Formats: sequence, C-alpha cells, structure tokens
Amino acid sequence: MSPLEITGTVLGVIGVALMIRQNIWGWPVGLVQVTVYAWVFFGAKLYSDAILQGFFFIIQAYGWWHWLRNEHTASRSELPVTLLGAPARVLWMLIGTGAAAGWGRFMAAKTDAALPYWDAGILVFSLISQWLQACKKLECWPGWLLVNTVAIAVYWAKDLRLTSGLYLVFWLMALWGWREWRASMKGSAA
Repeated sequence: MSPLEITGTVLGVIGVALMIRQNIWGWPVGLVQVTVYAWVFFGAKLYSDAILQGFFFIIQAYGWWHWLRNEHTASRSELPVTLLGAPARVLWMLIGTGAAAGWGRFMAAKTDAALPYWDAGILVFSLISQWLQACKKLECWPGWLLVNTVAIAVYWAKDLRLTSGLYLVFWLMALWGWREWRASMKGSAA
C-alpha cells in the first residue's frame, strides 16, 4: 500500500459519502481522487484504468459545473429511471465485449500492461455503465456490479488491497443503487 493508494481510497470514500448526501463538494473531492488514482494505476501498469480516470475526471468536472449551474433552479423536472429494451441490452453487451477484446489485444501487443484484457474490460464496461447511468437506465447498476467484481479481483492481484476494498464498497453501493432505482420506477408507475 502506497501513500497515494491510501490517499485515493480515503478520498473515494469521502467523495461517495458526499455524493450520497448530494453535497456539491463531492465533485471537487472526486476530481482529486481520480487524479490520484490515475497515478496509482499508472504505477501498477494498469494503463486502461489510468486512462479511465481521465474520462472520470471529465465527467466529474461536468457534474460540478452542472450542479453549480442548476443549484438554485426550482423548475427542473427529474428524468425518470427507465429500462433498455432487450435488443439494446444485447447490443451494449456485444459492443462492450468486442471493444474490451480489441482494446485488450492492443494493450497486450503494444504495452507492458499487467492483465491487459481484464483491465480493458474494466475500462470499457465502466464507460458503458457511466453512460447508462447518465441516461438513467436501470441496467447501469448490473453493469457496475460486473465492473466492480472484476476490479476487486484485478486490484487484489496487483497488490492494491485498499483499492480492492474500495471497489467492494462500490459493489455494495451498486446493489443499493439498483434497489433504489428499481423502487423509484415502481413508485412512478403507481
């Protein structure tokens, strides 16, 4: 465990706690956390995860800006949680599997990446899950469960024990999110 991994883990827990409370300070904490983890993952030769932190940085910056811009708007209507159709689910799985295999092959051939295919899967399916979450599709949560399951094992194998534990917490939160979003769908249908 490096000091950077400890810092990133602590910031991850703080950032998620702030997000659960819908506190705007969760965004700047998240920006620092993903920056720290970019260095952690680069040092562990998990290059796809390091790249993923860059995408997360962009999303965190957008979220902070969006929340600041809309902080005092009373007329916002909430986007409902919806489901993808079966063909869209299959399409996302095929796209994700193909993209992860392709990126993993590239990383295996062109870099000294550790666990390039597993790392690529984390990258690709995190991006898909993040997109589905932004669109308020219930399927984002099973996506996060898949990503977090793989991430727990990959980070443990790379001796990133705190990070593996953090992703176990994220896994439990994905279960919670799936339950809450499903309940909100039932509540809006009534």
